Amino acid sequence: MDIIATRQRWTHGYAFVLAATASAVGLGNIWKFPYILGQNGGGAFLAVYLLTIALIGIPIMMAEVMIGRRGRRSPGYAALAVAREARVRDAWQMVGWIGIIALFVIMTFYAVVTGWVFSYVPRAASGAFAGVDAPEVTAIFQSIQTSLSGMLLWTTLGLAATFAIVALGLRNGLERGVGLVMPLLFALLLAAMAGGLWVGDIEAALDFMFRPDFSALDRHSLLIAVGHAFFTMTLAAGVLMMFGAYLPRKTSIAGTAIGVAIADTVIALIAGVAIFPVVFGYGLDPAAGPGLMFEALPLALSAIPAGILLTTLFFAALSLAAFSTMIANVQVFVHLLHEHFGISNLQAALGSALAIWGFSLITIFSFTGAGWAQIDLVVLGRELPTLYHLLEHTAINILLPVSGLLIALFAGWVLPVAITRDELGRPTAAFHIWRLILRYIAPIALLALFWQLSTFSNHLPLT
Repeated sequence: MDIIATRQRWTHGYAFVLAATASAVGLGNIWKFPYILGQNGGGAFLAVYLLTIALIGIPIMMAEVMIGRRGRRSPGYAALAVAREARVRDAWQMVGWIGIIALFVIMTFYAVVTGWVFSYVPRAASGAFAGVDAPEVTAIFQSIQTSLSGMLLWTTLGLAATFAIVALGLRNGLERGVGLVMPLLFALLLAAMAGGLWVGDIEAALDFMFRPDFSALDRHSLLIAVGHAFFTMTLAAGVLMMFGAYLPRKTSIAGTAIGVAIADTVIALIAGVAIFPVVFGYGLDPAAGPGLMFEALPLALSAIPAGILLTTLFFAALSLAAFSTMIANVQVFVHLLHEHFGISNLQAALGSALAIWGFSLITIFSFTGAGWAQIDLVVLGRELPTLYHLLEHTAINILLPVSGLLIALFAGWVLPVAITRDELGRPTAAFHIWRLILRYIAPIALLALFWQLSTFSNHLPLT
C-alpha cells in the first residue's frame, strides 16, 4: 500500500526545496565551507567544489529522492519496496537503513554542537567579546566545550524546540517551520554579509574567493570537495529519501534537486562573502581552520563600533542554520516511528527527541573528560581519543560513503531502466548522462573518497 499517499504530501514543490535546503544548510555551509575554502586555495577550490556538486551531488540526490518517491515509505521500507518491485534481493533495503543509522548517530553530536552555537548568541549580544584578547576568546570557546551544565542546558533547549515544531506534523510543523526559518536565516546572512563588506577588505576577499589559482590545489583538494559536497547536501543519510516520499508525482525530481543544490551553494557563498572581508581586513589567516569562526571572527568583529551587533547577527544566523537542520532531520525518525509502531506524531516526536538527547550524553561526557568516554583506538588510520570521535568517524567517514555508494549502484546498476525512466521522465541526453554518472563516475569518486578518508583526518565535517 502507498502509505504516504494516504497521509501527507508537500503542499507545493518549493516546500520540498525549502525542507531539503533546511536539512542541507547547517554548520557546514556557514562554519565549515569558509574555512576549507581558506585552507584549499580559495577560488580554485570553489571551482572544483561547484563542479563536484554538478557531477556527483545532484545525480546522487536525484537517485535518493527517486527511491523515496517510488517507495512512498520511510527510507528502509522505501528501498525494500523498490527492490521488490525490481525483483532483486531484499538485502538492497540497506540502501535506506544504513543512511538512517548514520543520520541518528550524527544527530546525537550535531545536537551538542548546535547547543554550542546557541550559547554564543546571548554571549555576543551581552558584549562578552568586546575588548577581549585572543587568549580570552579561546578560553570562552574552551569553557563552552567543557561545561557539563552548559552543554546539558543548551542541548536540551535545542532538542525541546525541535520537538515542539516536528510534533505539529509535516505541514503544520516542518513545512511551516522551515518556511519561517529559512527566509529569516537568509535575511540574517545578508545582514552579516553587509556588515562584513562594510568593515572588511572587499577587494581582497572577492579576489581570494572568485579568482582561481589552480597552483594552490594539492592532491587532497578534489577529495575534500567531494566529501564536503556529500556531507553538506545531506546525501545518503535517508533525509532526501524520506522527503522524496512526500513529493507529488507531477513534481520534477531533477528540477527540485537542482533547486536544492543552488540554494545550498548560494548560502555557503554568502557566508564566505560575510567572513572573508573581515578575515582580510583584520589580517586574519584564511587557513586558520575550524577555530576561524568561533575564535578569530568574534575577536575581529569586537574591535569595530558595530561589533556587538554584527557578532550577534552572525551567530544568530548560524544558530538558525543549525536549527533548520535539526528540525528537518528529526522528521525522518518521527515518520519512521509513526509508520513502524503506529504511534501518534506527538509520541514519535517525543521518542525521537528523547533518544537523540540520551545518546548525546556520550558526546557531552566525551568533551567534559569523563573517564568512561575516553578511549584510545585507531580506526582506518585515524586516532580516536573519545567515544565522540568514534561515533563521528564511523557515521561520517564510513557509513555515509558506504550508503552513497550503495545508492549509486542500486539506482545505476540494479534498478531496471523502466523504473528510473518512469520517475525521471522519458530518456533524454540528460537522463543518459545521469545514469552514466551513477554507474561509473560516482562509484569511483566515492571509493576514492572512502580510501582517502581512511588516512586523512576530517574533524567535525557537519552539514
